[in-house]
Amino acid sequence: MMSIKAIFLDFYGTLVHEDDEIIPLICKDIQESAFEDCQVRDIGAYWWGVFSNMFQNSYGDSFKTQRELGLISLSETISRFRAKCDANEIIQKQFAHWCKPKIYDDTLPFLNDLHGYQVYILSNIDIADVHNAATYHGIQVNDIVTSEDVKSYKPRPELFLEVLSKYNLSAKEVLHIGDSYTSDVGGANNVGIKSVWLNRLNKKKPEGTEPNFICRDLRQVRDIINDFEEGRFVV
Repeated sequence: MMSIKAIFLDFYGTLVHEDDEIIPLICKDIQESAFEDCQVRDIGAYWWGVFSNMFQNSYGDSFKTQRELGLISLSETISRFRAKCDANEIIQKQFAHWCKPKIYDDTLPFLNDLHGYQVYILSNIDIADVHNAATYHGIQVNDIVTSEDVKSYKPRPELFLEVLSKYNLSAKEVLHIGDSYTSDVGGANNVGIKSVWLNRLNKKKPEGTEPNFICRDLRQVRDIINDFEEGRFVV
């Protein structure tokens, strides 16, 4: 029986809060300066659609950082709604959040309880932003590796494979924990890594690839790790 040696962790939405409260504020700025009547939700949906299309095609020689993708897609959204605001100015709310997000109350206790494990953060957000946020909250792990390092975003395999290779780990020795069903569950499963879907917001489970485990918080994840340690799960 092979044991778990390493814990892979997503960052935003898993250890710290996502920018869900920030996006509507940016969209409100667009609404207030738009030439036509529009709703915040419609602006947000359009921005997300443009961003998602760019995101899916951003890898290798075509790779752009999250900050670049966000700014370009927001500029296009401002143009679509004929607003007079400045993309570079209003997106600073999001950039500031990435550097100083709120932290979940179970994060530091969970990390402090992972003695004996290699712990790695794998994030789609840019290197400097994740490092700044981790430093801000005193989050200490073995390494932080982001999509900017490998010029590829989860759920593509490059980020997972880079950390496996860099630290001489087998996929069977790893448990990946993340809140994104597509990026984290799908990405981990595609390279043979066991996945935990961290469903903090009690979302309906999407169709598609199945996580190995579903947890509502990191306390439940710790219980799963305990089960591995005590041999109740065979890896």
